[in-house]
Amino acid sequence: MSRRRYRVAVLGATGAVGREMLRVLDERRFPVSEIIALASSRSVGETVTFGNREIKVQLAEAAAFAGVDIVLASAGGSVSRALLPAAVAHGAICIDNSSAYRMEPDVPLVIPEVNPEAALRHNGIIANPNCSTIQMLVALKPLHDVSPIRRIIVTTYQSVSGAGQKGIEELASQTIALLNQKPFDVKVHAARIAFNVVPQIGEFDDDGYTSEETKLIYETRKIFGDDTIAVCPTAVRVPVFAGHSESIVVETAGPISVLAARALLAKAPGVVLVDEPEAGRYPMPMDCAERDVVLVGRVRRDPSRENSLVLWVVSDNLRKGAATNAVQIAELLDQHWAPAEA
Repeated sequence: MSRRRYRVAVLGATGAVGREMLRVLDERRFPVSEIIALASSRSVGETVTFGNREIKVQLAEAAAFAGVDIVLASAGGSVSRALLPAAVAHGAICIDNSSAYRMEPDVPLVIPEVNPEAALRHNGIIANPNCSTIQMLVALKPLHDVSPIRRIIVTTYQSVSGAGQKGIEELASQTIALLNQKPFDVKVHAARIAFNVVPQIGEFDDDGYTSEETKLIYETRKIFGDDTIAVCPTAVRVPVFAGHSESIVVETAGPISVLAARALLAKAPGVVLVDEPEAGRYPMPMDCAERDVVLVGRVRRDPSRENSLVLWVVSDNLRKGAATNAVQIAELLDQHWAPAEA
């Protein structure tokens, strides 16, 4: 039986997530008939890799979306706002990794392991959640299905790759400079990141929470479809090149034992349980690199509150936290293809 093949455009193809999108499309054998790599004028003429082919980068402009079926976008919110409506007008379905459309009421915010049905209720644009939200909710979904979540306290330990290639380069350059007692610059992160921990990702609001933290609040409520879920987040940048970690305290409506939670997590889609602390086995960022799963461990009872558990959750933020989640959404569309109205 023949399978439909798609013209896929990657918007922001030269960035860290864009390159990972190209890689994941190839690894997961998404049925591509043609790949179009789009970026700003600074990158036009460069090449990016798709499988064993080199693809020349084209200018990201409205005309570039003619004949495109699916757009995977990771070029920032302002670019998505400017260009994705034109892509939809050309008949493409856009999967956007920026925060531009996430809270729009008519734009689904989708994690395939959590709310796959939402992907089919789109008007041409589907939003990819924040990387920290993705890994947290993949881990919490099996518990939420058994007993609805009432409250989440989460602290994220986010790698510098979450700030893009420039964030990675700043950690590397600062580390070399400090080890050699040389001067260094602080341009990308809120403070020196080498040999340091920075409790700020994004700008602060009037309540003292950063934009990265408020994403965890409102995205969680939208994806679970429950505005009563209380979320108290703290987002921290740590000197790790790739892989985000989270300490999560979750309170549910009814009791879930530690043994029951481990059993639920062990069979949950997209989750790998790594929970043998007595043997020194628990998730760490180095374990999740280039993997498409969410690692969960250190599952234990919260001694301070009833119906409350504590988890440690780790995932590759460039893969499951961005590129892989977007490609998985495209796979959902492939299963139920209904193109946007041109």
